[in-house]
Amino acid sequence: MSTQERKKRLELLQGTLDLLILRTLLLGPAHGHQVARAIEVNSDDVLQVEQGSLYPALHRLIKRGWISAEKGVSENNRRAMFYRLTPKGRRQLVAETGKWDRFSQAIARILRPARQESKS
Repeated sequence: MSTQERKKRLELLQGTLDLLILRTLLLGPAHGHQVARAIEVNSDDVLQVEQGSLYPALHRLIKRGWISAEKGVSENNRRAMFYRLTPKGRRQLVAETGKWDRFSQAIARILRPARQESKS
């Protein structure tokens, strides 16, 4: 990836990573590299999750009971920790998605306000 392409990537808003991880794990259990790669691919390479952000987020989600973790073997025969969405995490995903929808709609209203008809 070129430097110019890296500059086009966006930093994630605080709290957004949790939502993206929960949504990614809705598709099924995955190890950390798979989670990061899925976010990158599904965002058309706009979002990149660094290990320094990913693993603290995964641990935070485990602590909240939104995901669980168990040891396993990855597709390249390496030991890995696999993360799975819990029922509590599924409920939280619904709640967080609703919050994100309201947030993004509010931002859109500010960035693209309805045109006011001029009174002539």
